[in-house]
Amino acid sequence: DRFRLLTGGARTVLPRQQTLRAVVDWSWDLLDEAERAVLARLSVFAGGCDLEAAEAVCADGGGLDVADVMAALVDKSLVVAAPGPAGDMRYRLLETVGEYAAERLGERDREDTEQRHLVHYRELARTTEPRLRGHGQRAAADRIATEYENLRTALRRALAVRDVGEVLCLVHALGWYWHMQDLRAEIRHWTEAAAALGPDPFAPPHVPAGPVHERLLDAPPPYSGELLAEAWRAVHLVRLSARDHTSTTWDSPQVRAEVEGIVATYRPGLPQTCRPPGSLWIYAVMIAGEAGMLKRAVDETVTASRELGYRWELASALQLRANVLANRADWAGDAARDADESLALFRELGDDWGCAEALSARAESREKSGAYDLAGQDYLEAIEHAERLGARAQVTVLRVRMAGSYIECGRLEEAEEILGGITATEQRFGNEAMPAARMFYAGLLGRTGRIPEARAQIEVLREEFALGAFAVFDVFLHATTAWLDNREGKYEDALARINDARKAMRHPLATMVAPQLPAVFLVTAAVSLASLGGRERAYDAARLVGAYRAHLPPRHVPV
Repeated sequence: DRFRLLTGGARTVLPRQQTLRAVVDWSWDLLDEAERAVLARLSVFAGGCDLEAAEAVCADGGGLDVADVMAALVDKSLVVAAPGPAGDMRYRLLETVGEYAAERLGERDREDTEQRHLVHYRELARTTEPRLRGHGQRAAADRIATEYENLRTALRRALAVRDVGEVLCLVHALGWYWHMQDLRAEIRHWTEAAAALGPDPFAPPHVPAGPVHERLLDAPPPYSGELLAEAWRAVHLVRLSARDHTSTTWDSPQVRAEVEGIVATYRPGLPQTCRPPGSLWIYAVMIAGEAGMLKRAVDETVTASRELGYRWELASALQLRANVLANRADWAGDAARDADESLALFRELGDDWGCAEALSARAESREKSGAYDLAGQDYLEAIEHAERLGARAQVTVLRVRMAGSYIECGRLEEAEEILGGITATEQRFGNEAMPAARMFYAGLLGRTGRIPEARAQIEVLREEFALGAFAVFDVFLHATTAWLDNREGKYEDALARINDARKAMRHPLATMVAPQLPAVFLVTAAVSLASLGGRERAYDAARLVGAYRAHLPPRHVPV
């Protein structure tokens, strides 16, 4: 309690602090009943509010003119009024006044006021969420950012009173915003808390999910039936997608059991798996390493989205399939064609986030065919879209990927400026930008003969990421270290590292995402053997080089 602290200190400061309390007491005594009621109710807000929110939360249905009362409180310097980010006026209480007002808010009035606050911000989140996709998404994202502390407060209150409908609605309404801003810690925190209120939808016996055409956010709570069941499933899917990559939990029995339950519950082509958050079930398919299921899932999601008339969802499904096909050129399909169609749809919809992702997918397909200059151009355009949206995490990821293309087409100075700048800063986001930046930077440093600096980047990666946490990461880490060993003449060490990488490559997820790596291992091992000398080793090295082409996936550019 601020006032208790203020009046409990040394005698030398006690009179001044007691005077502060007396001033607030005196100001309160001069207020009429309406002003006292509104001032006390304003204490439930976090980070201020606009007039619309004040009227919705502070009115009690008794004809109270909140706008007039607010004006009077501003005149009396008890409420601070200032323009908000969007130019509208926002109102807040100074910390001391806010704590005093909270003390004056009666228990019954507090419950009613907090409920009105919860309903108002739940509706703000629910009705704003659809605008995060398409024209006006920047304004919608800014709106949520401005009211984020109020939204968190509303969600916290819903959890405290175990109001399942309100919790599910708010988690679903904030999910895409969290994803766009890469707020993985927030996702983990709130989905863990939400999941604790309900059943485990993926525990055995596994009940296949039926088609759900309605969206949870189409209406406010309460919810029931299959829509409620799907809402619980979605909470667990979102939680899975945001798991911490720096831990060793991805292959834990608990996660594997959940993944098995998800794969057993869903089937490709369901309406709810075409759109977020249900579309996140694809993470489980990838973790399970079922290549056939992955191909079927992405294909049928595209088909179902077309048939259902889901334009944004179709654009998203095409972008996902383009990403998958870029890494699996042996599958039937054309990654660049899918990326082009996705980009055209997102442009029609006015979705900067989607345009950036579609351009990134096309860039990746061009990288796999060796068109690094064109890939760099796509990444640059994607960055422009992400910057317009204010998606800083997305911008960082795209800049790292662009630097990777620059390295391959010889633009080393530009790549080093990007990667050096990113790796020199503290990681602010939970995405793959930093580990990818360190991996690319280590490769660049190794190419230019700065082996100790390259190894330093690898060591930082080892400290930041636990081995075994993410199969694909382990493979790249071992392979890069082996390549550096060769560059430094440590050929025996390189062969040992390649053996470690080969073992990690047995993980189905690694095989699915990076099928070209076994061929890369052959070339790395060939260099080691040839460099060690001897006729037998030279013969084995030649055989490995000969096998390289056979193991390289079809249409994949030699590396």
